Amino acid sequence: MDKQERLQKVIAQSGVTSRRKAEKLIEEGKVKVNGKVVSELGVKVSANDNIEVNNIPLEKEESVYYMLYKPRGVISSVKDDKGRKVVLDFLPAIEQRVYPIGRLDYDTSGIILLTNDGEFAQLLMHPSHEIDKVYVTKVKGIPTKEALKQLKKGVQVDGDKLKAVNIQILSTDRTKNTAIIELTLHQGKNRQVRRMFENINYPVMKLKRERYSFLTLEGLQPGEFRELTRHEVSQLKQVAAKSK
Repeated sequence: MDKQERLQKVIAQSGVTSRRKAEKLIEEGKVKVNGKVVSELGVKVSANDNIEVNNIPLEKEESVYYMLYKPRGVISSVKDDKGRKVVLDFLPAIEQRVYPIGRLDYDTSGIILLTNDGEFAQLLMHPSHEIDKVYVTKVKGIPTKEALKQLKKGVQVDGDKLKAVNIQILSTDRTKNTAIIELTLHQGKNRQVRRMFENINYPVMKLKRERYSFLTLEGLQPGEFRELTRHEVSQLKQVAAKSK
């Protein structure tokens, strides 16, 4: 007997859209199973069923998971209308239609994950799942303990409360008046680290995401990628589920 899954889950796993948006498409009558419109949630399908979303057949793709060491000067997107380099330029031989989970700023380097599994991406990006994202930054000036405590407590920037889970100075250079700082975030707000340090008047000069949960950049050079193992994918799911 074929394994059956909820229709919205199958759509999300195909990489077409998120599970939540898939549910909306079903309710709007934009999804067909074996030629018939399905507009109720809860319908289950098997691998033998033909599914169409907006009259386009769903490709039955195997789920894939990659980690890229994103260099600076690269957009965390599948394409860019200004012709700048995007993360997919570093994975040209991959047949599946993958996309980045979350984003890293144009000038930020480090770990970024890519997948075609929409449900997995939603799981990792959901704000209630407190996944450690560890950054190392070089800032202009040497922050005081009080300034760093402020970032741990949280600062209001443009309507967002931005905060670090952990923060510590790794080294200082009093001659150049710079500091290297490691901080752990759970949030994933746009340009978050830069905005936080700008708020306390220590502008970021360089920024790198060195760890994503238990994943590190070990063995990778900027622009290189590797496939995540099944065990790593399973571990990430467990980390997200535990932090709910």
